Amino acid sequence: MTDGKVSAAHLRRKAVIYVRQSSASQLERNKESTERQYALADRAAALGWPRSAVHVIDADLGVSGAVTSTRSGFAELTAQVALGEIGLVLALEVSRLARSNSDWYRLLDVAGMTDTLIGDADGLYHPGLFNDRMLLGLKGTMSEAELHVLRARLDGGIRNKAARGELRRALPVGLAWGEEEGEILLHPDEAVTGVIAAIFARFAECGSARATWLWLREQGLSFPLQRTGEAEIRWVVPTYHAVHKVLTHPAYAGAYAYGKTRHERFLDDNGQLRTRVRRLPRDQWQVLLPDHHAGFIDWPTFEANQARIGQNTRPDRHGAGTGAVREGCALLQGLAVCGHCGRKIAVHYRGKHRATPGYHCHGAELVAGRGQRCLTVGGVQIDAAVAGAFLAAIEPAALEACLAAADELETGHDTALAQWRREVERARFQAAKAERRYLAVDPDNRLVARGLEAEWERTLTALAAAEAELTRRETRRPTTLTVEERAGVLALGDDLPGVWHAPTTTDRDRKEVLHTLLEEVVISLDRHSKRADLTLRWKGGALTDLTVALPRSQPPKVRTSDDTVDLVRRLAVHYPDAVIAGILNRQGRTTARGLPFDYNRVNNLRNHWKIPRHRPDDAPPADEPEPLSIKQAAKELEVAPSTLHRWLNDGFIAGEQITPGAPWRIRLTDDLRSRFTDQAPPGWLPMLEATLALGVSRQTVLQRVKRGELEAVHVRSGRRKGLRIKLPVPADSLF
Repeated sequence: MTDGKVSAAHLRRKAVIYVRQSSASQLERNKESTERQYALADRAAALGWPRSAVHVIDADLGVSGAVTSTRSGFAELTAQVALGEIGLVLALEVSRLARSNSDWYRLLDVAGMTDTLIGDADGLYHPGLFNDRMLLGLKGTMSEAELHVLRARLDGGIRNKAARGELRRALPVGLAWGEEEGEILLHPDEAVTGVIAAIFARFAECGSARATWLWLREQGLSFPLQRTGEAEIRWVVPTYHAVHKVLTHPAYAGAYAYGKTRHERFLDDNGQLRTRVRRLPRDQWQVLLPDHHAGFIDWPTFEANQARIGQNTRPDRHGAGTGAVREGCALLQGLAVCGHCGRKIAVHYRGKHRATPGYHCHGAELVAGRGQRCLTVGGVQIDAAVAGAFLAAIEPAALEACLAAADELETGHDTALAQWRREVERARFQAAKAERRYLAVDPDNRLVARGLEAEWERTLTALAAAEAELTRRETRRPTTLTVEERAGVLALGDDLPGVWHAPTTTDRDRKEVLHTLLEEVVISLDRHSKRADLTLRWKGGALTDLTVALPRSQPPKVRTSDDTVDLVRRLAVHYPDAVIAGILNRQGRTTARGLPFDYNRVNNLRNHWKIPRHRPDDAPPADEPEPLSIKQAAKELEVAPSTLHRWLNDGFIAGEQITPGAPWRIRLTDDLRSRFTDQAPPGWLPMLEATLALGVSRQTVLQRVKRGELEAVHVRSGRRKGLRIKLPVPADSLF
């Protein structure tokens, strides 16, 4: 049976059967469809192609037809069609070939130019004919639309189920799905839930994810790990990422979340299409259902934890925020502000053990471009003054003032909250007004309608921003102190100074307490009067001014050690500055400021002490041979430099070294030259034969040569290079 579109030119080329299934599950379950595709070879034979000319391309089994980059079979098919090697392409449906119009029409264009037929279950088509191409184009469009409709239905069902909190997705360790729809329960293993609960309890105490992780490591606790789809729990060493995920995952707070990420497609540097996953902020999540199930903490506690973690993150340069407190002894870390430029002040430590705190600011260098710091001051006196003011502020009388300040802060927050409610009401009115104006305009008057539409969009954006800010402020309302909490604060009394200076109180604890009441500390220096002016700004808005007297200390003078200067004076006679720098560094010597030597530093030191530089043209005395370096001597003696190094270390030859670490220098005397020869003297034996003749080891022979008991020369040519030993003449025997 032949078709009228099949010509002899088509039959001279091969027929290709393209076989594809969209996924591995379809390949496993829809076996009948796969067999039908392979059976298309019989149809090609019925159309006139011999069996030997029918080829099957099935490299794309289990690969979606919506992409081209991963379909090697489709790429091979397109290449063969473009080369004119194929007369017929058969597929069960055209959707098997491509689900993308870009790929489909590219294949049609190539097939039309090379006179290649395309066939499916409905018939044969010639892409070069108008009617056939229009029909094939319609089938390709329907195939792509079918894929879009299927995806839309599936995605809509998933979103609808997720909106009810019933979509079952992978849960973090410590939670498990129940039998009911959308039911999430705590893990039945108490060991698993105990570790998760301990993480939240520890974070409530220390307020730092890293400190919680370090506490787990210090206590030797393991962390449960459960892979997706597996019921087995593996216990591993806790990592910071795992602890941070527990503290930031909303499921542990009883919330159901969906759509926290978004897939984005982009072109990499090589022009390849890639996909990346971008995490979205909470206000852009598709579904967020608080109080969906029982969690380890409640939702307000979770939001407070996220705010604390955000504050712990180191702020941007000169940005707001104090960051997490550290273990250093500088009390004002994260609180100090420069009184000259208003920037955050950095912390440094000095002293032998880096235990003396100090503060500095680079503001002048950033603003004026000068190579100096805006502010540099020691921190011992400043920390003591701030600590004294803090302890004085939290005495019983001052504690009552702090309680009153907390009440004022709460009242001020309520006042601001009422103002934000009014702002939302006003923004809502402006949006409704813009909507009415847009609906009242004539749709045909696009010049006016476009402007009103843009205004409506702007008011809606402003309304959304105002509502989001109102919600954020309502959730961050200060907690009112109870009667018991107020009585506990007032009962602290005179015990605070003793607790503050107790050995058991760490620097981190002191800084945690300071951060609870202090907002910032402004530091200004008066160098002429040797004092520092401090302004303490408390959380309630109160200000405290302090004046701290600074010590009048004279820094020690910087001076290079005398023995280093003397050594440079001796080395400069023989070596250039670069070589001298290497010798000083090998001996562990440093500059007056503790820096390693280099060419410039040696040069500056030599010029300061008026030490003449090395002159290589200075000739040695006439009665002495010129000292040579190891490399130069090896070239003169026609041996390897390693041989001379070995002989120097063994003591066979004499060398000069001004100081340890300096290069060796050798004077080529006649005696030394006589120890290197091209031919071995008669009767002198190689090392192995000498050891056998003497009946001793190689090391013993070398020691005898070193002591002068045996004579030795080095043969530098021939097949048996190396040492030759002259055996002593045996004494005359009586027999």
